[in-house]
Amino acid sequence: MIDIAQHRLYNQGLAQTRFEKPGNAVEWFGAVQAQDYPGALWALGLRLPDATEADIEQALADGVFVRTHPMRGTWHFVAAADIRWLLSVTAPHNIARSATWYRRLELDDATCVKSNELIAQALQGDKQLTRREIAGVLENGGISTQGLRLTFLLHRAELDGVVVSGKRRGKQHTFALLDEVVPATKTLERDEALAELARRYFTSHGPATIQDFIWWSSLSAADARSALELARPDLIQEVIQGRTYWLALSQPCAKVASPTVHLLPSYDEYTVAYKDRSAVLDPDNVQQTSYGLLPTIVVAGRIVGTWKREIKKDEVIITLSTFIPLTGAQKAAVVAAAERYSRFVGKRLVIT
Repeated sequence: MIDIAQHRLYNQGLAQTRFEKPGNAVEWFGAVQAQDYPGALWALGLRLPDATEADIEQALADGVFVRTHPMRGTWHFVAAADIRWLLSVTAPHNIARSATWYRRLELDDATCVKSNELIAQALQGDKQLTRREIAGVLENGGISTQGLRLTFLLHRAELDGVVVSGKRRGKQHTFALLDEVVPATKTLERDEALAELARRYFTSHGPATIQDFIWWSSLSAADARSALELARPDLIQEVIQGRTYWLALSQPCAKVASPTVHLLPSYDEYTVAYKDRSAVLDPDNVQQTSYGLLPTIVVAGRIVGTWKREIKKDEVIITLSTFIPLTGAQKAAVVAAAERYSRFVGKRLVIT
């Protein structure tokens, strides 16, 4: 029987470095959750050799990948070459899922179309605007942004392929026109796009179940099953404890050196990308880790604790908390993982 955690460590690029550039990692995954922006930068840095936070941000600023809301109603990094075909299969279901909110907020199709037009006009010519500035544009155009209306209008503009996240202005995030950030890219027919999304997910996240894929992709159950069937020639299945898991055909799993320790950020793909996280998280620790979504300490593929960081001017303070006693070798590996993070952010390390 295969070891699910060990395979995932390898397939996710955590057991050994398999990517040369940030864009390679984002493309491999299909999409990388980026709700926690600093954490998302570290999620990519973890999977690259000697990368720094500035390296990841530069790739984003250069348009190698974009930050937007293609699925699950939250931020993701998506490779520039993939964003349009990805939206073509994820956006319709996401829009349909928001129908109740659209009605409640009185956002009919005509209002969304007008909002998209106003936003596009305001951003033309690389005029990247903050959320507050876009609210002003819409208000001046006769569209109320009160309450949650602005959130859903911006989300709709992303799903419709009008905007993506732009360059940061100081600490503020901006929005930019997708067509200006990412020139025309290849398009895929619907079945091709569904198959590609399933291949990307099960190759980079496998072993995983169809329920995991439905959760991660935000596709309807019917579309997810169609995607899996279309990608099936490139996948194999393994039945583990009565459940069917899928992973890439003939995908090797390198032996993971011991002890492997990672300080994962919140919402890392190793945890957030699965509906069922029991393969890496003990049921007794679900609440302490917010179902694995907090920054976690992972030893040999299993979550054994949590960590948090505090950034000062010249130092980063990392506080560690474990659920189980660690061996001397494991403790040393945890310290090494913390030192790697301090190099990533370019600050002196203080551990508590």
